[in-house]
Amino acid sequence: MERSGTSTPLADAVQGLTLELVSALRSGGPFRLAGSVTGADGPDTTDGPGLAAVRVVGADAVLPSVLRRTSPDPDDLAVFSRAVHAYPPAENASPASVWSHWAMQRTLLRLGASFDGTSRHEAEPRATWLDDAPWQSLTHQLAVLAPLATPGADCAVARVARGRPVDVARGFVRAVRRRDWLQAAGAGRWLVLLDGVPETLGLLTGLEFVAQMGGDDPRVALQVEAARLMRAGVLV
Repeated sequence: MERSGTSTPLADAVQGLTLELVSALRSGGPFRLAGSVTGADGPDTTDGPGLAAVRVVGADAVLPSVLRRTSPDPDDLAVFSRAVHAYPPAENASPASVWSHWAMQRTLLRLGASFDGTSRHEAEPRATWLDDAPWQSLTHQLAVLAPLATPGADCAVARVARGRPVDVARGFVRAVRRRDWLQAAGAGRWLVLLDGVPETLGLLTGLEFVAQMGGDDPRVALQVEAARLMRAGVLV
């Protein structure tokens, strides 16, 4: 991964958390969010780069539990919940930011937690901005929203993706040709969940190539490992 000569505490925290997630997905071993987030001094932490990193990583911060269908440690869930509450989207936030926050809320409920002491969260955002998006833009947005690509997920973004598998496949190929490994990995994660993907795409071979070329970036590795695990689950 190419990095500038300078970094920020938040960037370092995001990278550290992502590396821990990749390690947990690859090994199948335990993952403790509360212990992995630098500066998160227990579940009552309310600020700092560690908690902000959880918000940046989004719903993927508890991906090992989601894919293994296990309940995270209560302290881990408390840290995740606090990140959701501490960083709501601004009024002028982009659709992707709104969707990312909504996905974290939904994941809280999916893991058996409550949001603001209730059993519900905000209404699902609209995805109309994706309905007529060119395939290039669609692939970019889906890659940004890759944490929404989980087994059994049903939301407006997922329904758009399911309706345009060929377009997402075209976007995957384009991202590989442009050496945009992060976008390719995110698109590939969606593709393993979609029906109607052209067999000529060679998705598994393509994901291996993306992992080889972009694997130094933990964000790429996270998406590829998620895709591999979900593909294995689909094939079982």
